[in-house]
Amino acid sequence: MDLPFHTLDVFTHRTFGGNPLGVFPAATHLSTELMQRIAREMNLSETVFLGPPETAEGTARVRIFTPAVEVPFAGHPTVGSAIFLAGVATDPPHEGEVTLVLEENVGLVPVDVRFEAREPTFARFTTAMLPEHRPSPHPASDLATMVGLDAADVGPDGLDVEMVSCGLPYHIIPVASLEAVKRATLDPTLWRKMLAESWAHHVYLVCMDADEAGVDVHVRMFAPGSGVAEDPATGSAAAALGGYLSRIDGREEARLTWTVEQGSEVGRPSLLYVEADRALGATKAVRVGGKAVAVSRGTMVVPD
Repeated sequence: MDLPFHTLDVFTHRTFGGNPLGVFPAATHLSTELMQRIAREMNLSETVFLGPPETAEGTARVRIFTPAVEVPFAGHPTVGSAIFLAGVATDPPHEGEVTLVLEENVGLVPVDVRFEAREPTFARFTTAMLPEHRPSPHPASDLATMVGLDAADVGPDGLDVEMVSCGLPYHIIPVASLEAVKRATLDPTLWRKMLAESWAHHVYLVCMDADEAGVDVHVRMFAPGSGVAEDPATGSAAAALGGYLSRIDGREEARLTWTVEQGSEVGRPSLLYVEADRALGATKAVRVGGKAVAVSRGTMVVPD
């Protein structure tokens, strides 16, 4: 069996930046076991399998796999899948936006895709789930040790450790300085002991400072439980970050925006754009957007 595939670099406008994504069109008829084996063979942070919609509202069915597990929702596969689908549309608009609805395991995920000169250049999704917040079961000092930092490096004033999910849970660990977040190293033994079986086993380091001008937040994400040592760009974590920072902001009514940088530590600089709407003192919507570029296409030969 010959399976065509494409790759895109997501959350970047340049090849070899952002987070690589494998895309297999017309492939949701494959067995779950085979999808997992293909994702392991691709060995990217995520590989997606696209198929026809299963609901009246949907544009396409999307299943998302890391090298180790299927996940219900992920950001860079959502952005990349939407830009890919918009790019193969039969009659794309010259300018403006179209909305696609991706059927992911978390539910229906609407994605606005922006066109310029009939080419899709940017996609922004709205999370299917509003942020869920849970306290961490571990003191900040223990989490600091887990990521190779001192207790004083974690939990700067006004920023507490917390677990947050907009469809995929993250252990958000705020770090006081860029210097500290860049020297952080996850201890796999401590991670297995502390987080491997927890609700939020993905580790997300957040620093409210950045390298690049015009950027608000510098982040890193470690996901050994999903077979990803360090992710170059993590849209689902950026969504959780939007919920986290929105609750800290606390205003009754507001539209909040942040530009987030990630991936420089692994040589794949990425930019993610995060928005959160607040109304009646609560977070009412979270959106994450970014660019993507097509990189390669080919055929995987799979035994029948």
